[in-house]
Amino acid sequence: MSAAGRSCAMPSAALIDAVRFSEPGGIGPAAERLRDAVMDLCGLRTAVTHNVASREPMRDGNGAVLASEIFGFRGEEPRWWEVPQLALSSPIVHACRVEAEPFWCNAHGFFTRLPNPLLDVIDLHDFRIRAMTAAAIVVPIHLPFGQIGAASFLSPEPEANDLSDAYACAADALAVLARAFVQSYVKVTARARPGLGSISLTKREVECLRWAAAGKTNEEIGIILGLQRTTVRFHIRSASVKLDAVNRDQTMFKAAQLGFLGMIN
Repeated sequence: MSAAGRSCAMPSAALIDAVRFSEPGGIGPAAERLRDAVMDLCGLRTAVTHNVASREPMRDGNGAVLASEIFGFRGEEPRWWEVPQLALSSPIVHACRVEAEPFWCNAHGFFTRLPNPLLDVIDLHDFRIRAMTAAAIVVPIHLPFGQIGAASFLSPEPEANDLSDAYACAADALAVLARAFVQSYVKVTARARPGLGSISLTKREVECLRWAAAGKTNEEIGIILGLQRTTVRFHIRSASVKLDAVNRDQTMFKAAQLGFLGMIN
């Protein structure tokens, strides 16, 4: 059945719960339900990653790779989860870094419900080779601590390059299901991050980091805030220790991802 002939209803609460899980043994069954729900919804195949920057593929509770064993990418098909440069070269991955809502894409561009000029400047040359697909509906999944997951939904026909009908019909439903699945996976498989949940930065630390993120030197920040350069350095170093960061850049990155740099003075 074509996408136009399928139901555009949002998934039921029962179906959403079916793709959630709370222990490793639930990963495989939930992945199967996600795969089947997407096929029923819009006739597309499912490809999911919990972290676009990680080389480690998603696995079920027994260690089997979901992409091949459940989502069916076998044989001569591209084994996208085994391509270490994908995070750097794929235009789809680049798009997930600057877009939070579902989009669809092909060699002609990225298509969203609301314009996003950041997508317009992404390089699309050799799209089919670099994206490892002719077209995809993509759900970016922005997670705590700056982690980005993504779910791509692909036509069973490798040459199909127009997913506009499926996108119009099913994008929101796909987003709900993909986010429920990936968020569960990340919680179940996450390593502990001691202390990060209770971090508190002082007002001065936040002020110094905000100006540092704007490209100001310690001396310039001191002039702006009326502080000694050594005092600015002390506050940034203190924030770095609290955030368990190895350098100034990582301190600003972690502070931004935890929401501190958006705080109002």
